[in-house]
Amino acid sequence: MVDPSEPVVLADPDVIAGLDYWRTLPIKQQPSWPNPDAVGAASAKIASLPPLVFAGEVDVLRERLARAAQGDAFLLQGGDCAETFAGATAQNIRDRVKTILQMAVVLTYGASKPIVKMGRMAGQFAKPRSSDTETRGDVTLPAYRGDIVNGFDFTPESREADPARLIEGYHTAASTLNLVRAFTQGGFADLRQVHSWNKGFAQNPANHAYEKVAGEIDRAIKFMEAAGADFDELKRVEFYSSHEGLLMDYERPMTRIDSRTGTPYNTSAHFLWIGERTRELDGAHVDYFSRVRNPIGVKLGPSTSADDMERLIDKLDPNREPGRLTFITRMGAGKVRDALPPLLEAIKSMDATPLWVSDPMHGNGLTTPNGYKTRRFDDVVDEVKGFFAAHSAAGTYPGGIHIELTGDDVTECLGGSEQIDEATLATRYESLCDPRLNHMQSLELAFLVAEELTAF
Repeated sequence: MVDPSEPVVLADPDVIAGLDYWRTLPIKQQPSWPNPDAVGAASAKIASLPPLVFAGEVDVLRERLARAAQGDAFLLQGGDCAETFAGATAQNIRDRVKTILQMAVVLTYGASKPIVKMGRMAGQFAKPRSSDTETRGDVTLPAYRGDIVNGFDFTPESREADPARLIEGYHTAASTLNLVRAFTQGGFADLRQVHSWNKGFAQNPANHAYEKVAGEIDRAIKFMEAAGADFDELKRVEFYSSHEGLLMDYERPMTRIDSRTGTPYNTSAHFLWIGERTRELDGAHVDYFSRVRNPIGVKLGPSTSADDMERLIDKLDPNREPGRLTFITRMGAGKVRDALPPLLEAIKSMDATPLWVSDPMHGNGLTTPNGYKTRRFDDVVDEVKGFFAAHSAAGTYPGGIHIELTGDDVTECLGGSEQIDEATLATRYESLCDPRLNHMQSLELAFLVAEELTAF
């Protein structure tokens, strides 16, 4: 909260005008709203509602990410591919937070450094699509763009973009954040409790390879207890929200001016990223996000050139501020070892310190003969290993991982210690967009990443 005794700094009119300059630029991945007046009314309503996050929280996160960019911390970012309104239940939110906390304990031990914990939560309701339409048989309808735009059911009524969903998205995000804060500040995140969950995972015969590390963590925690560590402080964790900043009819009205500094902040999340499909330098998304104070991520695919990267830095991080800019690489297991090293070499001459994060999910998609979109766990692991190997060779720091995951025992990604195969996918495939790692696969990945981190 702002101290009422502090003077209020009014925003520069040019700053306000600049926040809407994106409207004059080419823009992609926006829905075709049938009623522009209704969209305007919904955006105006959102603009009148309280912020979901505060500028001070955003500033703290930027400091945490700066530490990670400089090799003194590590980012764990995880959550649903696409959140749904129906899925924002207490149990689902709890299980997702629980999985991220479990992974963070393992990574903390492997890195011997603080883990910045961030959910793809409380706003990941909009999704970019490869086509504006979807055809089934003789019927063509608008593509499903996430619950904040339209419905998943393949009917004309469901697939019509509905501005009322913008307001429902705000309220769903608010209730999700409220519960996340309760879980992470009210004792649920106690380090001892979280570690006890991991011991059960490691004692499963399928995960016997990780039992040694779990035992070492157990001894470390017992040592801290015996030494009189203050566990009141270890019962709470910082947990940040993030989503792809895609839908401008939601992101722009969530932009507020900080009364302390007169600076714009996007208050829909602590951290937002620009996707591979919307990172055009002359496009609306890059221009808008260059003007807000939040830390910003950019997805980089295998075709990214060093020149592309430098121009993004110049636009989004002109002051070369550690913690401001995160590059989230999504190369694919078969390309990361060739595509990433030239970027890491080039960054050394650019006087910039971006945070480098691996997204090993989006470059490794495939479709099975029976029609399921999936990913192989082995490919996910291989891309992570290629990411670490590239940084090791370049002398740069691998600063985080960005994972699509769920706390549920779904069957959406092939492989892992459970040996999910193509026949098993049908038993519990629940994602409306991309396949996610389930609870067990997420923890297995955390143990494997912890092994890689011991070298840095």
